[in-house]
Amino acid sequence: MENNQKLTFSRRGFIKTSALAGGGMLIGFNLFQACKEAAQPPVDIAALNFNDFNAFIKISDEGYVTIFSPNPEIGQGVKTSMPMIIAEELDVSWDKVHVAQGVLDTKNYQRQVAGGSQSIRFGWDALRQTGATAKQMLINAAAAQWGVDASSCTASQGVITNANGDTLHYGQVVNQAATMEVPEDVTLKEPKDYTIIGTDTGNVDIDEIITGKPLFGLDYKAEGMVYASVMRPPAFGNALESFDDADARAVSGVLDVISYDNKIAVLATNTWAAMQGKKALKAIWKADSTLESTADHDRILNEILDGNQFNTRREDGDIKAAFAAADEVVERTYESPFLPHNCMEPMNFYADVTADRIHLVGPIQTPAGTASRVAQLLERKEEEVFLEMTRMGGGFGRRLYGDFVLDAAQISNLAKKPVKVVYSREDDMTAGIYRPAIKYRIAASLKDGEITGYYLKEAAINSNMYGLIPHFFPAGAIPNYKVDTANYQSNITIGAWRAPYTNFLAFAEQTFFDEVAAKLGKDAVQMRLDLLENVKGTTDENIQYSGQRMQETIKLAAEKGGWGKAPEGVYQGFSAYYSHNTHVAELAEVELENGYPVVKKVTVAVDCGIVVNPLGAKNQIEGGVIDGIGHAMYGDFGFDQGRPTSNNYDTYRLIRMRETPQVETYFVENGLSPTGLGEPALPPAGAAIANAINAATGQRLMKQPFINELKPADMKEVIGFTVPLPGMESEKC
Repeated sequence: MENNQKLTFSRRGFIKTSALAGGGMLIGFNLFQACKEAAQPPVDIAALNFNDFNAFIKISDEGYVTIFSPNPEIGQGVKTSMPMIIAEELDVSWDKVHVAQGVLDTKNYQRQVAGGSQSIRFGWDALRQTGATAKQMLINAAAAQWGVDASSCTASQGVITNANGDTLHYGQVVNQAATMEVPEDVTLKEPKDYTIIGTDTGNVDIDEIITGKPLFGLDYKAEGMVYASVMRPPAFGNALESFDDADARAVSGVLDVISYDNKIAVLATNTWAAMQGKKALKAIWKADSTLESTADHDRILNEILDGNQFNTRREDGDIKAAFAAADEVVERTYESPFLPHNCMEPMNFYADVTADRIHLVGPIQTPAGTASRVAQLLERKEEEVFLEMTRMGGGFGRRLYGDFVLDAAQISNLAKKPVKVVYSREDDMTAGIYRPAIKYRIAASLKDGEITGYYLKEAAINSNMYGLIPHFFPAGAIPNYKVDTANYQSNITIGAWRAPYTNFLAFAEQTFFDEVAAKLGKDAVQMRLDLLENVKGTTDENIQYSGQRMQETIKLAAEKGGWGKAPEGVYQGFSAYYSHNTHVAELAEVELENGYPVVKKVTVAVDCGIVVNPLGAKNQIEGGVIDGIGHAMYGDFGFDQGRPTSNNYDTYRLIRMRETPQVETYFVENGLSPTGLGEPALPPAGAAIANAINAATGQRLMKQPFINELKPADMKEVIGFTVPLPGMESEKC
């Protein structure tokens, strides 16, 4: 096969085009502005398989387009929305687009990550440039065939038309286009001209999902593969002393038992045998560090808040003077427990470690970082690691951490065979990684009917959540403002949990503001709007949110939700928060049934700039609201002598389908570049329903989960418990 190719580097990043002897054109692009300086594009297309690329467009002679999506798909919809952006600027009909998952390519891309709701935000400009560049090259090729100026030609729906009305479809000029010079400057569409962006577009994987086609990590199989189930210490602080594997090896299907790094892996021909073999292991564990309990954490965090050993993250004005001159000081403490991630698809990964390469396949949010860790662990070169990403059955931050990938690679390396590590649900909930337990103590000084000072102290297990975001609201809105943080170093592993840093902080701050508004006799929504006036036009470069955009979002939610206009028997609560570059406001409605509060509806307003796929966006927002309500209401997790108190859904409470409220979503239309949506709707949800519950019952909720705080304690007939809670002796299904 012969091929012709053109390599060009531009300020937009690396672009590579190739004409194939068999027909068609490949256009490579860097999604994130620029490739690394040391990157060298592949030059022998004939010797490469398309699966070796993770960010290329393929255009066939017939005009069909395949777009390889580089970012991990965890249900946030990037595998649909990112190709939509390319297809929009390429001006091809969406029904002629096929989307395929790319593999890890650390040579050409700088951010193959699913985390922080950043994929669309970071990819927006480069994705548009990619599509527009490809379109211009196709137009130039058609103009050359006709012998006319390219500026007299237009393209739409994959068809190029000249001033005389002659037409050529993309497939008729694709081979010639691949040999032409790549234009440096191209014209991008105006939002008013979009035909794909802004339209409801179904998930590109939906047919495979609903028909059970192999998409997820658990679906992956390879010839000669064995399954591994791993026994870990039963308590944080335990170390393996000895074990007896005789009974495990006697289980039908068990092939081997391997001990490594304070763990024991049972290898078998199937998952059932591997898990049964693990249960048959007899292991003796000893305490090599403190075995901590929830009561210990509660005491320690209170001692931290009562102490004076803090790191000051931000300090504006004179907080001491403001509190000294106050007419009144309001102080409250808010508490949250550890939380597991509970992805529907448990952790799993495939590894085949050979002398030539390390082949990894599975669901991971951080493929590049994980591949690097595997190479380091096995003392191999990173170039030897080939990682393929599968669709994930949920991530929520848990799959940012590739501990399960390291397990698979290490076991494969020791066993000298391809291995698929699969967690049970119990493994998933007890092995870490958790959202840390946190307490906030917030105080406000009130003077002449206004908030003059605001002081927040955070005490956290292992890692401070507030430490990275001292520049969100109410920073800049209150003249005297201070944030202090401190933490306790524990042996319990913690990490990012959906909407990290803000998932609990938003509840604490937004319920606190509601209580302050009530003390000042102010409308809760108007008080927020008034505070935001102080931020508009600010010159503080550290203020990360927009006062004006947040005001517009709040007004939209209040208008659409009918703030202050609820019918008799309907109680409202409001919350607004900025996180992950997106402004969100939520209005919750609660009704009393037999005297107990039930969440019925949540109205959401969102400013995320241009909405690429409204259908997918609404799904993300509704899911975030429900997730936020569920964990604020019911999520409870703790430890007893280092052991997790829950290991499955019979003892860990999640929100039920019948408990989910109606969610209505509205978008602020401003034509600005898009921001993320996978996380921002979650943080305000807990505060919105807490404020609504206060309106209904008069009770201020300051500790999650709310179900432990609401009185009377037995609410099972109203909120639909299907599992026992502490103090409930029986349960009616």
